[in-house]
Amino acid sequence: MTAIYIDADACPVKEEAERVITRHKLKMFVVSNGGLRPSQNPFVETVIVPDGPDIADMWIAERAGRGDVVVTGDIPLAAKCVEAGAKVIKHNGEALTQANIGNVLATRDLMTDLRAADPFRQGGGKGFTKADRSRFLEALEREIRAAQKLT
Repeated sequence: MTAIYIDADACPVKEEAERVITRHKLKMFVVSNGGLRPSQNPFVETVIVPDGPDIADMWIAERAGRGDVVVTGDIPLAAKCVEAGAKVIKHNGEALTQANIGNVLATRDLMTDLRAADPFRQGGGKGFTKADRSRFLEALEREIRAAQKLT
């Protein structure tokens, strides 16, 4: 059965995802290092992992696979989940797939190198908009349906 995994630290779409999974009656795991109020929704399981670098990512990567959907902005985690056969979307609705994950990883690494080389290149990026939220909802619906066909 399809499960949804949310990399919850700094995730702006937890509530939207919860509404969608409730409609589909799917299990959703909200994974973080803590600091989140647990949902009362019976379809949502809050998973608190120990503090440490990438512990939440490792928890998700060890479990997500074919027929599951992962919501994350963490590109290395996305790459592991795509490799395992999971459907992956970013918070803005962008799908990460076998076809594009290599380019996305390379761009991430390049930008990391550029920021390290130039201390003035430290931008916060674009703000999260209503259009991003809408794209996310459309993408989550699409990826859930695609994932359910695989199970």
